[in-house]
Amino acid sequence: MCRNLRSYALIFLFVALSGLIFLLRNIHSVENWNCHTVSALYQLQSRIQSSFIPVNLPTFHHNRTFCAQLGQKPSPEDEVEERYLLDSIAWPRPPARSAPPALRQTSDPVHSLFTILPAKEGKAWHVGDQLEVLVQMHDFQGRPKHYGGDFLLARLHTPELGAGVAGQVLDHRNGFYSALFPLLWMGSAQVEITLVHSSEAVTVLRRLREERPDRVFFKSLYRLGFLSETTLCNICLPPDQQPLCNYTDLYTGEPWYCYKPKMLSCDARINHAKGGYQKHLITNREALLFQSGVNLKVAIHASGADRINVLPPRKDNVGVESSSVKPDPTKFAPSGFYYEDSWRPLGDMSVRQFNESSAITQCLKNKVINMYGDSTVRQWFEYLTDFVPELKEFNLHSPKNVGPFMAVESTNNILLKYRCHGPPIRFSTVIASELRYISNELDGLAGGPDTVVVLSIWSHFSTFPVEVYIRRLRHIRRAVLRLLDRAPGTLVIIRSANLQALDQEVSLYNSDWFSLQLDEVLRAMFRGLNVQLVDAWQMTAAHHLPHALHPPQVIVKNMIDVLLSYICQVGILFKAQD
Repeated sequence: MCRNLRSYALIFLFVALSGLIFLLRNIHSVENWNCHTVSALYQLQSRIQSSFIPVNLPTFHHNRTFCAQLGQKPSPEDEVEERYLLDSIAWPRPPARSAPPALRQTSDPVHSLFTILPAKEGKAWHVGDQLEVLVQMHDFQGRPKHYGGDFLLARLHTPELGAGVAGQVLDHRNGFYSALFPLLWMGSAQVEITLVHSSEAVTVLRRLREERPDRVFFKSLYRLGFLSETTLCNICLPPDQQPLCNYTDLYTGEPWYCYKPKMLSCDARINHAKGGYQKHLITNREALLFQSGVNLKVAIHASGADRINVLPPRKDNVGVESSSVKPDPTKFAPSGFYYEDSWRPLGDMSVRQFNESSAITQCLKNKVINMYGDSTVRQWFEYLTDFVPELKEFNLHSPKNVGPFMAVESTNNILLKYRCHGPPIRFSTVIASELRYISNELDGLAGGPDTVVVLSIWSHFSTFPVEVYIRRLRHIRRAVLRLLDRAPGTLVIIRSANLQALDQEVSLYNSDWFSLQLDEVLRAMFRGLNVQLVDAWQMTAAHHLPHALHPPQVIVKNMIDVLLSYICQVGILFKAQD
């Protein structure tokens, strides 16, 4: 019996050793099989979870200070400036109500009207005069409104001459508005007044901006081997929902967070992308305030004539050509106007027309042009590479419409570069290592007289409290000043915001009202510095073509002419534009 047990024991030991040897020799195959199995199961789980992301988005506490106060604590001087900036863009509010107003009580462009006021000097208008238009707002019942806060646009134009200028709108806060226009060319000119948003609609937009910074959400992919996860990201994520990955920039303190993956570490982040748009942000009653063709970017008609005839300058102005009129400093003075579809700035600068690619290459000879920002400045990069065949784009294998991009013209030693700004950025997919903050990029430039820096940063900040934008511009401004200190010959050019096409959905995320507020902050924060401005706002407001986030070619061409004129008109003193 014992002998049999010993035999069985020897057989069992032999089988166990054989199994162990087999396992050791094939352990990598087993590990791979296990990884494949876990990865397949987990990827299936991730796909199921990702399809429900809009439903399971984090719940935000509607506290305006939560998102605005993230990041480094501002200095006392920064806090004073921030308060000043916020006060400077304060928008008139409608009277407080116990319940939201019905549509019939809100601004109606059809019942509203405008009147051209008589000329103050004599019975005729002349080049150099200022035209004043009075606008009176009514509600849908035809009753006059007695408070302000409507967002209006004003333009004076003559399509036959390719002429146009943006007007200044003054809110008297009693239902009346004034629109002021300098008269800059002779002939017939037509007044256009447009209601962009009613005061009641602006109230909704203001609430969304302060309470719903999550209405555009972002995501990042994490990967390690065969494992991958996707989580939500944003400047401000509620910390009480689940653990966070903190990607706050070490140099600027700019905050950025993602929810920590369940199985992977925060270091496994691969990319950044726009996740989508929150839905059901407003009530059915509020949705009535954003109706295309009803109360969203709708023209207001004149109570009488909407045209005037402009005569040559008065005798004391004889000899001054209309294309170089310098309005009285006590009157409204826009940055420029269109004549024959060409932008003509008002002030000390003159703009050249760069109609040939050879003129552009001569202008940019021996220059390095660094473009940083959103897709509106990427449009400039694309215009130059399309218009100048000698500028050959170097294949960096970057995602389309994302970048970074680079083009070279070797004969004239031209280098043109574009890089998107750091998050928040609503591009499709950006590799995590390519997420760079503009201020850090500027600190890496040597600068000098052959270096040009072009900045455009506004559109992707429209869903956040203004304090977030102020903080970002503050870091960029400091970097610009450091660059100009170490390399005073560096040329820095800033592209402003521009108007765009609006419908209800776009209005809730990217309304022109959001853009206007950001644009006013941008101008105030860089006013008085040795930087130049391309006034995209007025260049889109003054032109007769429909508004678009990426303006039509003819407007972009004029913007590029202004850009190149700044670069090439050496020795001309450019007056900083407000």
